[in-house]
Amino acid sequence: MEHTAHTEHQHQGHGHGPGHGSGTTSWATAAQATLHCLTGCAIGEVLGMVIGTAAGWGNLPTTLLAIVLAFFFGYSLTMRGVLRAGVDLRTAIRVALAADTLSIAVMELIDNGVILVWPSAMDATLADALFWISLAVSLVIAFVVTTPVNKWTIGRGKGHAVVHQYHH
Repeated sequence: MEHTAHTEHQHQGHGHGPGHGSGTTSWATAAQATLHCLTGCAIGEVLGMVIGTAAGWGNLPTTLLAIVLAFFFGYSLTMRGVLRAGVDLRTAIRVALAADTLSIAVMELIDNGVILVWPSAMDATLADALFWISLAVSLVIAFVVTTPVNKWTIGRGKGHAVVHQYHH
């Protein structure tokens, strides 16, 4: 999925008007921010799980790699859009950290928690349907749980709301 869809989309109807930052954020805005986060998390999560599983690593190092890569790709995708707005690298890093840290952390907690409690999911290999099904379901659940978190933070002018000043 090409990430530019979010970084270059028009912000009409997304709660960026007079009520932005005052708690009146729409669910559509929260869902869009969560999809943005999910994109980076999913890339990192899948890549980390594939690398760790293919390399025959144990569950802990594979999960840690997946989490690190989820944060890396989540931040990278945000920084890409912010850097396109012409800001310096230091500012882009600060914006990405402010915009995505809570969202990615919640998403990773839920995603990995689901896989951890799913019977046999931690032991599934790349060739097992269970590997892919549990990963897909865990990302969907993480999206559902993280969307209200993003709605709350954006409504207070925090989280993903920090990025929007660089999109106009």
